[in-house]
Formats: sequence, C-alpha cells, structure tokens
Amino acid sequence: MLPEIHILGLTLQTFGLMLALALVSSGVLVARRLKELGLPADWAYEMLFFAGAGGVAGAKLWYVVEKGDLGSLFSGTGLVFYGGAIGGALAVMAWASRRDLLDHRLFDMGAPGLAIGYAVGRLGCQLAGDGDYGIPSDLPWAMSYPDGTVPTTDQVHPTPIYEFLVMGAVTWWLWRRRDRVRPGELIGWWAVLAGVERFLIEFIRRNEDILGPFSLAQIVSVAMVAVGAWWLLRVRRRAPAQSSTTVPSSRASAPRRARAAATSSSSPTPTDL
Repeated sequence: MLPEIHILGLTLQTFGLMLALALVSSGVLVARRLKELGLPADWAYEMLFFAGAGGVAGAKLWYVVEKGDLGSLFSGTGLVFYGGAIGGALAVMAWASRRDLLDHRLFDMGAPGLAIGYAVGRLGCQLAGDGDYGIPSDLPWAMSYPDGTVPTTDQVHPTPIYEFLVMGAVTWWLWRRRDRVRPGELIGWWAVLAGVERFLIEFIRRNEDILGPFSLAQIVSVAMVAVGAWWLLRVRRRAPAQSSTTVPSSRASAPRRARAAATSSSSPTPTDL
C-alpha cells in the first residue's frame, strides 16, 4: 500500500493519481476510435473533461446518499463507481448532443473506455487500501493493508487486483470487437460483463448486505445485466451485423457538423492523449 507519495514537499494521494490515469487511459482509446471514424481526435479532450467532472460529482453524490455522510462530500475518499458511471455518462451525453454525436458511435466508443477506466481506478483502491479489499482469506496471495486509509492487519482477498485483471481482459475483448458487431452492441456487452463481474466479486468483498445475502452493488449489478441484455436484443433485432474487416465510413454516417469539423480543421489532431 502507498496511500501517499511526497514529491518536493508536496503530498499526493495515489488514489487521485490513479483516477487521473484512468481518465487518460480511457481518453487514449476514445481518441484512437474517433480518428478511426474520421472525427477529430481532440474531441477526446473535451469528453475527458465532461466525463471527469460528471463522474466525480456522481460518484460523490452516490456515496453521500448511500452512507448519509455529508462530511465526505469534500474529502479525497468516498467514491462509488455506479454513481460515477451515471454522472459521467450524463455529462458526456450532454456534450455529445452539442457535437451531433449522441448516437451508437458515442456509446460504442465509450464501452472500452469505461472498462479500462474502471480497471485502472481499482489500482488506486489497491494503493490506497481504502476498504475496497475483500474478506479474510488463507490463499497464498492474500494480503493485509496495515497502512491503508482503511487499515486492516487481517489477511484478505486483494479484490482490487482481481477486478483490475478481469476488467482489463474485458477491455481487450471489447476493443477487439469494435468493428465486428452491430452498431450499438458494445455498450450492451459492457453492461452485461461489468455487471456480472461486480455481482460475483461482491461475494468476497466486505460490503454490507441489504437484501438477504446481496449487497446494494449486487442489486445494481443485476439491473445492469438486465438492461444490457435487453439492449443487445433490441440492437440485434433492429440492425444487421457489421463486417469484421471494415470500419464504418464516417464520411457517410457522420452528421453535417461532425463532417465539417473533421474536414475544415487546419491543425493536426493527436492520435492519443
């Protein structure tokens, strides 16, 4: 665990650093996809700003409502992924509506970004030892968090590492399928896979059960899987399968304002962040 690092007299929270890295990681994938679609890659900077602002606000508000802890509103801890996903999504959708990008392209390019952002963010939980670890375990890789922000000397499941590995694999799978599925399908797969991952990991995490043996996160996860499955069925009924070897032509599909932005810009656009 390394909750803080000290550089030139400054104290930096490793959780905050990993949160920033999570946003940048998402932005790299989004920028590359924008370029593949013939849209300005620097739109990724704008998306990052709205995703970050909306995500942190949503994650904080969810935690405050769930825990009833108003004092955590301005602290460096107390962030809930589901609130962050909802807040970030709403903020990005508001931005996308101004860019004529509020369609399947936005949702599909966001799916791998959400997955990698969650995975990298969990490394921040691991470094901070913020209580997102699991229940006691006698497995060889179990560890304690004596110096964490929520310390424990018990040997427990390092669930943030589990989630980093699983959601990293989900990111790879979604990214590989970006041109092999029907338009709009990736976001449905993200909801299903992320929901299943969180539902299962909760059985060895230390969250409080609120409905029988299930935690609030598991109830939300079931809803995510249900919505994702419904979305996949809806997309498959409405759209033909997309070729696995061709990238959709943005010149044919991009709205007029998006095409204008892509063709009229005289300055070079970055390929990544």
